[in-house]
Formats: sequence, C-alpha cells, structure tokens
Amino acid sequence: MSDVHAASLTSLVEEHLDKARSADAGRSAHTTYGGQEHRLRQTLIALVGGRRLGEHESPGEATLQVLSGSVRLHAGTETWDGAEGDLLVIPSDRHDLEALTDAVVLLTVVTGTRPAT
Repeated sequence: MSDVHAASLTSLVEEHLDKARSADAGRSAHTTYGGQEHRLRQTLIALVGGRRLGEHESPGEATLQVLSGSVRLHAGTETWDGAEGDLLVIPSDRHDLEALTDAVVLLTVVTGTRPAT
C-alpha cells in the first residue's frame, strides 16, 4: 500500500479563497497533510485582505509559504512581509498574521510528538 498523497494546491487556493470571501470571519482553512499519526502538519489558510488571524503562540518549528496574495507576519515590534512565492520562517514568539490582500498561505508545522510506530 502506498503512502503517496497528492493534492492540487492551485485548486485548493481557489476553493478556499472563495470560502473565505463568503465567510463572516473572512477566512478558511484546510489541513492538506498530517494529523494525530504524523509529526508533520500542513494547513492551507485563506484570508480576505485586511483580516488577521490574531496573536497566538508559536506552533513550534514552522514555516509559511505564500501561495497567493501578500501577507504580513507580526511578532512584537518586528514585521516580515511575504508575497506569492515567498517562504517565511515563523518566529518562536507570539505572533499574528495579517492579509494585506486576499491571500493564501501553506503553514507547515513539525509537532513535538513523535508518532507511534
């Protein structure tokens, strides 16, 4: 049995931007890979321009790949801007993600729990 999993990020970007635009919260998310049985988790997050995720704790070792639009990552007084094709390393401090335009990012997190073998 194969462990290969394929998904069209292009299709997911379009689908979740549409969902975010029609959602009261202005966002949509979908876990593309991972879960309880994996240490690696990837979540696609779509945000309508001007919306924020709100300040939260760092999930651990993590990156954000900007798939569409532009975003700003805030941590304390520091900010980092990302546009389509950019990869941002998420700081270990509390942080916030702001969509400067309608945007979709792929959050990749390594969880601290090792899966059962």
